[in-house]
Amino acid sequence: MNIDENHIWHPYANIPNKVPTYHVESAEGVYLNFKNGARIIDGMSSWWCMIHGYNNSYINDAVKSQIDKVSHVMFGGLTHQPAIDLCEKLINLTPKGLDKVFFADSGSVSVEVSLKMAIQYWQNKGQKEKSYFVTPRGGYHGDTFGAMSVCDPNKGMHHLFSEVLPKHYFVNQPKHDNTDEALSDLESRLSKSHKKIAAMILEPIVQGAGGMNIYEMDYLKGARALCDKYNVLMIVDEIATGFGRTGELFGCNHANIEPDIMCIGKALTGGYMTMAAAITNQKVSETVGVLMHGPTFMANPLACSAAIASIDLLVESNWKKRVSEIETILRDQLMPLQSHQSIFDVRVLGAIGVVEFNEELDMKKTQEKLIESGVWLRPYGRLLYTMPPFVISDNELLVITQAMAEIVDDSIK
Repeated sequence: MNIDENHIWHPYANIPNKVPTYHVESAEGVYLNFKNGARIIDGMSSWWCMIHGYNNSYINDAVKSQIDKVSHVMFGGLTHQPAIDLCEKLINLTPKGLDKVFFADSGSVSVEVSLKMAIQYWQNKGQKEKSYFVTPRGGYHGDTFGAMSVCDPNKGMHHLFSEVLPKHYFVNQPKHDNTDEALSDLESRLSKSHKKIAAMILEPIVQGAGGMNIYEMDYLKGARALCDKYNVLMIVDEIATGFGRTGELFGCNHANIEPDIMCIGKALTGGYMTMAAAITNQKVSETVGVLMHGPTFMANPLACSAAIASIDLLVESNWKKRVSEIETILRDQLMPLQSHQSIFDVRVLGAIGVVEFNEELDMKKTQEKLIESGVWLRPYGRLLYTMPPFVISDNELLVITQAMAEIVDDSIK
């Protein structure tokens, strides 16, 4: 009996799974070692979090050391040194003013926490009517109910739940060529509805799982100014964009803005443990007071230790130079694909390379072809993209881009 195929429910998949799963026995560096003996380059960083690659000895040692002390302890009424040390590092890394850290156990939960912060903030200021959110179309913020409610309601993956989700305000999607129009639409909505809106939530510079859309930093600057003008908090979802992925440490650094609340996750622990955080400023924390949230595994010591080690590795490396080098290779190799008749667009920023087709890809056939080329990517819809580990070599990255080019060539035969 195939237990995996018939009994394990994989994400976004049926039971039995109609798309094959590949059995990973071990991993090191940028390579996944399959049970069948194949050695495959991971161009996805395991959904964008393994920025230092697999089996990193420094992070391994940090987790091993911590497990002999305490692997977990509740965070209600107790604390521990890894949480204290990680908090200090995050305060030093994130934009000025963000100095109150609420640890969560997944990106979706950090979004839930940020929404609750915003609602409690206005309730405690006596403005209970400010209980809605505004967000650009094309966004994705997670799979839990609060997070789903601020994802794109039409083109997102959560339309099945539209009848039970809270209804919020959606504005035009910012793109690389429509900044003024998008800001005008945002201002129009805020001018009409700001008395009902608690916060704006958006992914800075890059909208991730909603379509890998890259937009201009001027939209971020304008959105920050409009939030201030209309007395609305700003939440930036840096779960996908944080820790160097876009070429800046955080996406909002491109525009040099200071959000009221920031959500981080994914690469926070270098992909070792599930962990996230919602970080805010003193104005919000003092007004909120007691935040009504408390995950069981909040500030897990093992996860904190992994995060500290991952951050140390990042800041002590020349990550900015390496991400720039990755960006150059991605641009050189992928941008020429725009000329192919099957391609709608090609987008590159930092360690992100996106090829958007005119038609949806056959995931099963595309993935099988990529595996034959020695590459692991996870196409979806019309998108084939790579977000490789920062430790990838130039030659390994070229294997990925060549595999992507071969998919494009196959699509026009």
